[in-house]
Amino acid sequence: MSEVADLTEELQVPAGVDPTVPAPARMYDYFLGGRHNFLADRDVADQVREMIPEVIDAAWANRGFHQRAARWLAGQGIRQFIDIGSGLPTVGNTHEVVQDLVPGARVVYVDHDPLVLAYSARLRGDNQNAEDTLAALRERESVLGHAGLRALIDFAEPVGLMMTAVMHFVASASRPWGLVARYVRALASGSYLVLSQVTDEKTPPRSVRVAEQMYAKGTENIYFRGKADIERFFDGLEMVSPDGTPAAVVHVGEWGADDPGLADSDGSRWLYCGVARCP
Repeated sequence: MSEVADLTEELQVPAGVDPTVPAPARMYDYFLGGRHNFLADRDVADQVREMIPEVIDAAWANRGFHQRAARWLAGQGIRQFIDIGSGLPTVGNTHEVVQDLVPGARVVYVDHDPLVLAYSARLRGDNQNAEDTLAALRERESVLGHAGLRALIDFAEPVGLMMTAVMHFVASASRPWGLVARYVRALASGSYLVLSQVTDEKTPPRSVRVAEQMYAKGTENIYFRGKADIERFFDGLEMVSPDGTPAAVVHVGEWGADDPGLADSDGSRWLYCGVARCP
């Protein structure tokens, strides 16, 4: 019996999920060593890994940034989080990271993949301070107006908005900067935006082309951006740094790194990131 069939029996494939078409969330899960992916995801992911070996390092570098930023926000007094494009649960999920510091912290995960919703809900169990929302990033009103999200998130209070490794699935023609700005406008003063995005700066052009071609086989295309365009996501916000280093957009391995030299890896240079406070 195939691994796809094994997973299908373990977790029924929800309506709207085609296991023969690779999806970024399941490919990311595979890059991080997860089991919740299908043969189609693994086939394309293996092709990417064969031609771009540093993709595994890039996935882990981004995951590390996400966790460090969430932990830092909790330390700044943020008690509620919206994780958009959350992907499949893996080790050190947002609610696990922040609730380790603040047991009552509230987290809402948002993803448009029904498999993410099904598995995340099962893993979350009876945690009353974590919720999953099936909605698409591009549909801001559906995301922020969702009853499950509204039940946990109080928009009169500061929110940690996590948008890591998701905006590179929105084409420039779809105005991703305006989309992020509309989300930010819904947040109270003192909220934070956490964002990371793949870049084509310091990245071999051939590797960029390979990634674009491989992701085009799946449910989402991927769009690389330069640092200046990634900085635009933070327009009007106050960039912050956790350790006295310059508050700016940096590679994902560098933000809050215990060892900046070690963090400056080939995989880390695949993504820029930043954390910014809403005035």
